[in-house]
Amino acid sequence: MLDILTLGELLIDLTQKGSDENGNGKFVAYPGGAPANVAVAAARLGARTGFIGKVGKDAFGKSLAATLAKEGVDINGLYVSDTVPTTLAIVSVDETGEREFSFYRNPGADTQLTADEAIAALKEMPLILHVGSLSMTTSPAREACEAAVAYAKENGALISYDPNYRAALWDNEETAIEMMKKLLPHADILKVSDEEMTMLTGTDDYEKGSQMLADYGISLVLVTLGADGVFVRCGDMTATVPGFSVQVADTNGAGDTFFGAMLCQLAAKSKEEDNGLDFDELRKFVTYANKAASITCSRSGAMPAMPRAEEIVL
Repeated sequence: MLDILTLGELLIDLTQKGSDENGNGKFVAYPGGAPANVAVAAARLGARTGFIGKVGKDAFGKSLAATLAKEGVDINGLYVSDTVPTTLAIVSVDETGEREFSFYRNPGADTQLTADEAIAALKEMPLILHVGSLSMTTSPAREACEAAVAYAKENGALISYDPNYRAALWDNEETAIEMMKKLLPHADILKVSDEEMTMLTGTDDYEKGSQMLADYGISLVLVTLGADGVFVRCGDMTATVPGFSVQVADTNGAGDTFFGAMLCQLAAKSKEEDNGLDFDELRKFVTYANKAASITCSRSGAMPAMPRAEEIVL
């Protein structure tokens, strides 16, 4: 059994790496896509992970498949489109390491995953199925994501969800909120940024907003606060777990590293004979995940920057 199976976008992050003498931007092709990043992050930390998605029949698609396989991610659920190219994300990074995204995805291969393909890839039910909201931007990937979540939930998997908002991929914010909310009632574990929490709940109060999200039936709500750490809600228990200070090179993939590290620990805990999780242990899990994310921030790229277990020293 896989510990974690992720579904969604696998793409190329064309990330700006300075400029030439004429002021033209230099870009490096990094492997990316939030759900794929989560699979790699968890695999590097010891989890058995797999990925469901679609790439193009092009050099980028072949490179992405090879990258996942090299990282130990099961790619039996990775499909190839003969007609649509691999999706590209253009990532510009400012002097503080913050990112700005634009996309070549109209369509992109990741949007072409079908419901039948997603269900076929779920032959081996994982402990956790992880999805993100970018699959909800367009058909047929939207229906594939919804079908996979429903099928996995019915068959006993935990559902992990990241409503990862990218304004450039939605017609408008209202549509984005509507589609992002559709998966909330199915989620057991949720990660949102502070901005995404406000979008989904209408409040910037972490206590109130996290409770409104938990009211969908979500057992664990994680609100990422950038350098300030993570606000955690599990039932009635809440806490803010501080982050780690680092010299930031690139924040791309930090949230995915955090979530991959969390899911890795939660999957391992679920396999223990005594698998009850108390709040103090949960705080330790978040501290570990914060440390993993801080290491990613200190290096460039998403997948290439993700740490291995021996690097996370608390």
